[in-house]
Amino acid sequence: MIRSLQDMTGIDPLKVPVKDDKVMTIFNGTEGLDIKDPDYKFTHGSYAIHEFGTPFVRQMLDDIQPTSIEELVRISGLSHGTDVWLGNAQDLIVNGITTMKEAIATRDDIMNYLRKHGLPNGDAFTIMEKVRKGRGLTEEQEALMVEHDVPDWYIDSCKKIKYMFPRAHAVAYVLMSMREAYYKVYYPAEFYAVYFTTKVANFDEKVILKGQQAVWDRIEEIKAKDKDASKKEEADITVLEVAYEMYARGYEFAPARLGLSDATKFGVHDGKVILPFVAISGMGEGAARAFAKGYEERPYETVEDIMDRGKVNKTVIEELRAHGVLEGLPETAQISFF
Repeated sequence: MIRSLQDMTGIDPLKVPVKDDKVMTIFNGTEGLDIKDPDYKFTHGSYAIHEFGTPFVRQMLDDIQPTSIEELVRISGLSHGTDVWLGNAQDLIVNGITTMKEAIATRDDIMNYLRKHGLPNGDAFTIMEKVRKGRGLTEEQEALMVEHDVPDWYIDSCKKIKYMFPRAHAVAYVLMSMREAYYKVYYPAEFYAVYFTTKVANFDEKVILKGQQAVWDRIEEIKAKDKDASKKEEADITVLEVAYEMYARGYEFAPARLGLSDATKFGVHDGKVILPFVAISGMGEGAARAFAKGYEERPYETVEDIMDRGKVNKTVIEELRAHGVLEGLPETAQISFF
């Protein structure tokens, strides 16, 4: 996504400001998105942002309400660990036993915390290594922690952990997420075009092109199925939610068109996100590439020409027709005198 966003906008992601107040707001609300729809139903602004767009992490954002990059790094660490957040740090923070700053989020936190409490460097490192691998604490290690006034809640938290993320990974992920978020806030059309390109397999153009209400109705329809929803439908919801957000920000889609659309990538034309040919039902990637290549070599003159040079079958022809791609093209080059 980052590379594609650079290509579309001409903006070097390494020169994007990592700290931007407006960008930061999308991690604890929707203020930075400039939502136009007064009846917008979502409360999160992090949809489609890697690391922060899943329901699990969105709930973490609600619990923590981050206001700094440091807190986002800690959230990344917590979300990637096993038995680090649920049933552990979450309860400690929500119940006021500790703070986000003191809770164990990454493996490095343990060694640094224990060193601050006066444990020898070697012991602090060894305890960190055992805990991060889910091996708990020995009686001697626990006694050493008690001796150095490490709180009971901290010792119990260490015992519950099964796997921990390194801080360096969390930092790298958050830097990537902040750059994506910058494009999302300041280059919305390009951001959505790139995102949908990565999710084209779950892009239901027949629903999404009907508009915001149709998208919302489909989301509700799938959610109503609860556990009976298929894996495909669950994956579709992720894309539908982002399409709903895009509409609510005042941006629109444009149907695929000859001479404007790419074979496989969503683009931006006149401020709208234009569909690629592969997003049309029945048009696989190979067929989309052959279709687009045929047009690049020489514009299609008839529907018959498309079937011949574009290698498109009758089923896909009907989808192209319904989509409006064939608008203005005669069926054949033959002229009837009767």
